[in-house]
Amino acid sequence: MPKNNKLIIGLIGEAGSGKDTVGDYLQKKYKAVHYRYHEPLKEALEIFLGPGNVSRNDLIWLSNNIRARYGNQIISRALKKRIDRIRNGIVVLNGLRIAEDVEFVRSLPDSFIFYVTLDQKKRWERIYGRGERNDDALSFEKFRKYEKAKTEVQIPKIGKKADFRLKNRGTKEELFAKVDEIIERIRK
Repeated sequence: MPKNNKLIIGLIGEAGSGKDTVGDYLQKKYKAVHYRYHEPLKEALEIFLGPGNVSRNDLIWLSNNIRARYGNQIISRALKKRIDRIRNGIVVLNGLRIAEDVEFVRSLPDSFIFYVTLDQKKRWERIYGRGERNDDALSFEKFRKYEKAKTEVQIPKIGKKADFRLKNRGTKEELFAKVDEIIERIRK
């Protein structure tokens, strides 16, 4: 374990790339605390819209507007309060989307960034098939349009700054084996 007994892992990846799968795996196998960047936004919107009624477009809208008003670090500051309550173990910050999110994670001691990647068509198929949100059943053309949103366009660029790149082309077991290998390298 790192010097301060807390390891921070930031996850970058386009929608449907497998970020949640990696975060959930770290939570299950390594007892990590798993925070998603959109959680504070989703919690706020659910107060007004009700649980299960928050769409991807709602999250994009709120993210853009709250960052425009209070600065790009506003969501990171909210998550920092949660991170500070954790004394030891692994903390996963899932869904880094802009350069300031990467800077925030890098500012934390013993932090590493993973970029989870998968080609666009496969990602769309996963999202379309899982039906996690009420707007997941979108056409491939709408999915491609969604990927041009302000919250999405920087992901490939900031992904290049990651410490580790996970190409998610195979089975979940193959992805998990890659994650285990990286965790082992970090711990040494």
